[in-house]
Amino acid sequence: MTGTRRHLDFFAVSVLMVLCLGWGFQQIAIKLAAGDIAPTLQIGLRSAFAAFVLLLLLLRSEGLKLFSDGTLISGLIAGFMFALEFLFVGEGLAHTSASHMVVFLYTSPIFTALGMHFVHPDERLSRLQWAGIALAFAGVCIAFLDPSNSEGTSLYGDALALAAGAIWGFTTVVIRGSRLSEAPAVKTLFYQMAAAAIMLIVAAFMMGNGDMNWTPETTVNMAFQAVFIALASYLTWFWLLKRYLASRMATFVFITPLLGVLFGVLILDEVLSPSFVTGGLLVVAGIFLVSAKDLLNRRKSRRVSEAMDS
Repeated sequence: MTGTRRHLDFFAVSVLMVLCLGWGFQQIAIKLAAGDIAPTLQIGLRSAFAAFVLLLLLLRSEGLKLFSDGTLISGLIAGFMFALEFLFVGEGLAHTSASHMVVFLYTSPIFTALGMHFVHPDERLSRLQWAGIALAFAGVCIAFLDPSNSEGTSLYGDALALAAGAIWGFTTVVIRGSRLSEAPAVKTLFYQMAAAAIMLIVAAFMMGNGDMNWTPETTVNMAFQAVFIALASYLTWFWLLKRYLASRMATFVFITPLLGVLFGVLILDEVLSPSFVTGGLLVVAGIFLVSAKDLLNRRKSRRVSEAMDS
């Protein structure tokens, strides 16, 4: 399959832009519906819908033996971590702005790189990547310790957002180091969505956040989150990964936090302090440097291959 993967064409770029727009908007969507349904409950409900659809797909393809491939234990661990990540996202959005959430959440590649460095000897960090981590860390400190304390943000909410990014990054390490790395993407996504549905819905009711007010606007919002964000966007991403070069696709991830911040300012009228803007840009630059090693290695390998062919 690797040999058949190709460079991004117009179709792939168009689809990736739609995905990034959706992922950048999802924090805004949660905020917009927060007055009718608590953020944690929103994420739990959309995860329940996605888990149900994914279960039907798995039963159709694998039947009743879908858990007999040895992925159950690692799937439960990854699912628990995924649910914990979004528990922090849901609670964090109640205490900080969508702009802050999206920037801190997308620090996840930093934690993935650190985890892989200590777990997999063949993925040691280079000097360039360590520089990227240092740059991102400096950016987090500047943004995290913003003295202006803009309206709608708090140190507690930002801490939850950063914790969610860390858990997301380490969840990737768990998946890559277990049998889930060879499992179909639908199954990995099912474990995560099923765990999130159970844990977040229970958590919402235990915290007294089980009230729901289904206005027409909220219904459309939840339909967008459930159908597009929780289900279609992830399945589309995995579908693209099987057909196009992952290194090229990864560059589009950097657009998501920038779009999220832009949406927060334009739609929610969120105010960005100079400290947060500076820190956010340093974080994005650091993440790019951490991911640059893979991009450079792939480019070098392609040049060597072309030289040998000529």
